[in-house]
Amino acid sequence: MKNTLGDNVRITLWGESHGRAIGAVLDGVCPGIKVDEDFIRYQLARRRPKGKTDTARVEEDNFHIVSGVFNGYTTGEAISIIIENNNVKSKDYEKIASVARPSHADYVAYQKFHGYNDYRGGGHFSGRITAAVVAAGAILIKALEQKGIFIGTHIKKCLDILDRDFNDLKDDIKLLNKKIYPVLDSELEEKIINRISEVANDKDSVGGILQTAIIGLPVGLGAPWFSSVEGKLSNALFGVGAIKGVEFGEGFNFANILGSKANDEFYLDNSVVKTKTNHNGGINGGITNGMPVVFNCVVKPTPSIGKNQNTIDFKALKETQLEINGRHDPAIIRRIAVVIDSICAIVVCDLLASRYGEDFLSFEV
Repeated sequence: MKNTLGDNVRITLWGESHGRAIGAVLDGVCPGIKVDEDFIRYQLARRRPKGKTDTARVEEDNFHIVSGVFNGYTTGEAISIIIENNNVKSKDYEKIASVARPSHADYVAYQKFHGYNDYRGGGHFSGRITAAVVAAGAILIKALEQKGIFIGTHIKKCLDILDRDFNDLKDDIKLLNKKIYPVLDSELEEKIINRISEVANDKDSVGGILQTAIIGLPVGLGAPWFSSVEGKLSNALFGVGAIKGVEFGEGFNFANILGSKANDEFYLDNSVVKTKTNHNGGINGGITNGMPVVFNCVVKPTPSIGKNQNTIDFKALKETQLEINGRHDPAIIRRIAVVIDSICAIVVCDLLASRYGEDFLSFEV
């Protein structure tokens, strides 16, 4: 099992959904970065369940930074973050310990780890682990903002409901990062909530598309062939089990347009090189070109649903049926937006450190 992401700035995740705690170790972060614990709490609150469209399992997300921070600043040593698990109901999983929940990792985990995996709540495969990603990412998001780099994600599509596209990117990102429900058109928030509620009342679930923008990146991050910005981001994003597709810029829509439209023409804006359009999502040849990096992620419907489903008991090797009870999200698209932002911050910091050195992130140096 590989739990570590990154080359220079690295994050290692640990813990299980129903274990005593989860956490992250953030290594390769330079000294002198101010750590805002209130901002970490705020980011965790954005991920936390709220209301009828989220799971009933609400953790307080009490976190402890036990190394790597002194007097409010990073020391240059590994940053260790622990987040307690308190609101667990492991008995919900005892009766289905050997029953493969459709589209979950239960069966493959049992095979991969020879039955020694922690099955409660999905164990290490659980979305609960993303809380540790958010806590670590919050430290780096603030460091990037000091360098003029900003990240924001919105719900682009939920079933038949479409949000508007990014317009004024800096203002839009500021707006999104102040909202619990990340939509650019505020009138859509209630519509999406009601749509998800309808699905939940039918014991079903829904996915959607998230769109992310990263602005302020310098030219020259990434490298061909296998260190491209697309490759680094996609590798990290697919670490989240709910993400089943990533596209940059026009993405799959490139199949529908001609090269004369797909190409981004260059021009000079007061001696600064820019492109008139951004169909390629700010990346050429795997390298940032100075324009905003824009990409979409598709989030699959939450696999835990209350409808009767056909499956197997993989210990008894017999077919059976399953109705999943317990506390589950009918949609995770709202909660996962801040996770995407956090993952982007980790990857961007790693790319910056690879090009400029680890101390680039310290605004005190």
